[in-house]
Amino acid sequence: MEGPFRYRLVSCAVFQRELSIALGRTRHLVDPEFLEIGLHERPEKLRAAIQRRIDEISSPPGPPARPYDAILLGYGLCGNGLSGIEARGIPLVIPRAHDCCTILLGSRAEFAARFGDSRSASWSSAGYLERGRAGFREAEGGRSEGMEKSYATLIEEYGEENAAYIWESLHPDIDEGVLRFVELEETAHLGHADALRERAAREGKEFLLLRGSAKLLGALVAGDWNPADFLLVPPGARIEATWEDEVIFEARSPG
Repeated sequence: MEGPFRYRLVSCAVFQRELSIALGRTRHLVDPEFLEIGLHERPEKLRAAIQRRIDEISSPPGPPARPYDAILLGYGLCGNGLSGIEARGIPLVIPRAHDCCTILLGSRAEFAARFGDSRSASWSSAGYLERGRAGFREAEGGRSEGMEKSYATLIEEYGEENAAYIWESLHPDIDEGVLRFVELEETAHLGHADALRERAAREGKEFLLLRGSAKLLGALVAGDWNPADFLLVPPGARIEATWEDEVIFEARSPG
């Protein structure tokens, strides 16, 4: 492998512990910053914040410095909040994932196996317990822009199968009788799973422990960008959602 390269990481704070560990292992020089978890509640706000950071990183003030080789995004599609993000003079790299749960579980296949038809079920992780206001991933009411669209309109725009997924995402039916926790080896020592298990017992709820994996986060900062798992957005192109499980989004040139 060539390098080491210089990357800029812009990530949701839900991954702060896991990515901090991965940053210590990569041979590349990565400058990280973490944005607040609450941004995902308003996709348009999330999109604006990330685009602003990309613009500032791509055209920094002051004397020229060694440019970044890529901007790494620690996000998934996130309620369509990443759709429309444009790369300026620096390529973007983003995991192919609908949201942070897929990333914490390590793959789209693992997410499908764990959640099946309950894709909007609530869950938590070390990041959500420590930095989220509610402790769990809240239903993303703004998850999107499209909330006002009828089911028929979604079918017309995205096809019947994709419309079903989008509708469920926009109108989640959350089972409050189960407390789900995604635990990664890197943060298991914190004891969050035991605390949540005790809480579930007190509240008369089922506790479900989901074993996660930091492999996608590690690959992101290591520069190991398998096209099946990561989208590379060249300068001048933008991220566009496809709503297809195996693709999630693609890079398109404006116009």
